[in-house]
Amino acid sequence: MLDELLRAIGLMLVIEGIIPFLSPGRWRGMVEVLATVDEKSMRMVGLFSMLTGLFVLLLFS
Repeated sequence: MLDELLRAIGLMLVIEGIIPFLSPGRWRGMVEVLATVDEKSMRMVGLFSMLTGLFVLLLFS
């Protein structure tokens, strides 16, 4: 179980690092835009992301 969790975290870090590695200028612009988003919208995006991830995990488990 711990092995799978660590693999998942490692994969997440690899995927998260692809955009700043390939296009740091676009990544910086995206971070600047995200800084202007209100908390309610950010929470809704986070909720949608979590529910989508949960659905994918349930679908493929």
